[in-house]
Amino acid sequence: MVGKQVMLAAMAGALLTAPAQAGSDATGTWRMANGKVTVKVTRCGANLCGKVVGLRKPRDDKGRPRLDKENPNPSLRSRPVIGLTILRNMRADGEGYWTGTIYNPDDGKTYSSYMTLQNARTMKVDGCVAMVFCRSMKFVKLD
Repeated sequence: MVGKQVMLAAMAGALLTAPAQAGSDATGTWRMANGKVTVKVTRCGANLCGKVVGLRKPRDDKGRPRLDKENPNPSLRSRPVIGLTILRNMRADGEGYWTGTIYNPDDGKTYSSYMTLQNARTMKVDGCVAMVFCRSMKFVKLD
């Protein structure tokens, strides 16, 4: 009986610390629920990352591609927003849950981030300041 309890405890511990499995795969193309941005989430080594692949308004009022103009590094302000990696080092931290950082080209800042699969087609991404003040964004899977 004690042997079974030890084995069950070990299995439970492994499940709680295991990286997200294929059933909770966040890779793919996701559009923010408001349609503002589309991000492709891919594997980057052992982690996930996300690159902007589409914008609802890809051009400014003068017809030029939207740029990363708020970036704190002046040499990066001329790069287009489409193609930017905004989700970085998203490390599996449980089933359907990842932690890392998110870059916001609207203000040029990088925030702590949490990515959670709510189901196979819906994902919530939180960007947080000081791990206390967070903004949640809902994404819907396209593929």
